[in-house]
Amino acid sequence: MKKNQIAAQLYTVRSFTKTAEDLDAALQKIKAIGYDAVQVSGIGPIAPEAVLEMCQRRGLTICATHVPFEWLLQDLDNVIKVHKAWNCRYVGIGSMPPAYRTGLSGYQEMARTLSEIGAKLSEAGLGLIYHNHKFEFEKIAGKTGLEWLLEESDAAHVGFELDMYWVQAGGANPVNWVLKVDGRMKVVHLKDMAIVNDTQTFAEIGEGNMDWPAVLDACRATGVEWYVVEQDVCPGDPFESLALSYHTLSGWAE
Repeated sequence: MKKNQIAAQLYTVRSFTKTAEDLDAALQKIKAIGYDAVQVSGIGPIAPEAVLEMCQRRGLTICATHVPFEWLLQDLDNVIKVHKAWNCRYVGIGSMPPAYRTGLSGYQEMARTLSEIGAKLSEAGLGLIYHNHKFEFEKIAGKTGLEWLLEESDAAHVGFELDMYWVQAGGANPVNWVLKVDGRMKVVHLKDMAIVNDTQTFAEIGEGNMDWPAVLDACRATGVEWYVVEQDVCPGDPFESLALSYHTLSGWAE
């Protein structure tokens, strides 16, 4: 992991990206922290051209996105157009729509749908990545939902964007899962897990209990390209949380 591979997930600062003016100010702060890349997610209805102009002016690469699943189903050509304009290869799905969370048949249908979308994105030179939460670790017919997605989807066209916090929250081993998706994960989500009053809670990198040296070693070994910091809930100013995570991670960079 090099410093320029560490990115900030804009969802972390979603309350500060609802207008173009606010987004530009947020990007300025993120660049000042030291980040060279961002993942676009959770921003307001801002024209793609404006987003690109701001990121270029601030010297920030758009490394990945999260887009609404219905856009992939209904407006894929435009999704491709925007990502190509942004020079952004990785098209992310932030979560599985509830309609597919219906047992094994739902996971199999989701895998088929992802494979179809992923094939079209691959033809355009882009990559589809799926971001997990905790529910995918519920057992269905002897395997976790995420195992079914991994096995039933087309390895050539469906990638994963494992969220290390949610893997651990689901009772699984983050390192083992990084190794499971070897060759299929170019973007990883990093957030720490702390225990406060006997409850799991989000924390900045290095402020919780996760085994980051082992996780990062596995990511390096399996070819992860982007290490994206995301903190769903921050104890105070989310920019301060992004800064703390960046400075800890950058200290471990090569």
